[in-house]
Amino acid sequence: MDGLDRSKVLASAVLGVCLVVSAFVLGMAADRIKGSERYVTVKGFSEMEVRADLAVWPIMFKVSANDLGTLQRLNDRAKGEIKAFLTSMGFSPQEISEAPPQITDLKTQFAVDQGMRIEERYVSQSYVTLRTGQVDKVKVAMERAGDLVSKGVVLSQEYGVMPEFIFTKLDSIKPKMVAEATVSARRAAEQFASDSQSRLGGIRRAEQGYFSIEDRDKGSPDYKRVRVVTTVQYYLEN
Repeated sequence: MDGLDRSKVLASAVLGVCLVVSAFVLGMAADRIKGSERYVTVKGFSEMEVRADLAVWPIMFKVSANDLGTLQRLNDRAKGEIKAFLTSMGFSPQEISEAPPQITDLKTQFAVDQGMRIEERYVSQSYVTLRTGQVDKVKVAMERAGDLVSKGVVLSQEYGVMPEFIFTKLDSIKPKMVAEATVSARRAAEQFASDSQSRLGGIRRAEQGYFSIEDRDKGSPDYKRVRVVTTVQYYLEN
């Protein structure tokens, strides 16, 4: 075998060794990558009951008359009765606001030749709004709203115009609730790891869900349930 042949054999041998080593290294890397992709996705939950700290109560009323002057006087009278009622219940003038009336001309709205009899031509609908942090007093005042009716105030309702009880301090409880949801998620992940005979590793990914605020029930809208769900992925190790 001459020198050239010996060089070819040596080069082939070296190449073969390199291929074997490369395959071994790549195999180990693939195992590590595969192992790092073992993870579990779990959800953590936290719920808290809170009390509303803001009440918004729009008190809607109607008056009717055959001339605009009388209509305005009746509207001012009803508005004054509502304000006096709220003041007597312990609310300050700064917590009370009013909206301009919406006036309907029934003679224009319904053609006279249709034979419809109109007792009073004009109808005014308006409301006085109470916005306050005195939630307990609002509930008491709402229970006594019948006092306004006895004074001749014609209360009315309209779809979408309802008393609201609002919780405005969500930021103050967010950290605690997120921590509770995270602990809840980890407990679920630890249980899964134990059942699968694995060891729980670090967090691969975490997502904080939206906070939802709902009435506790229809009978007590001033109490709210705040909920949050977090989604966390943990690595699983052998």
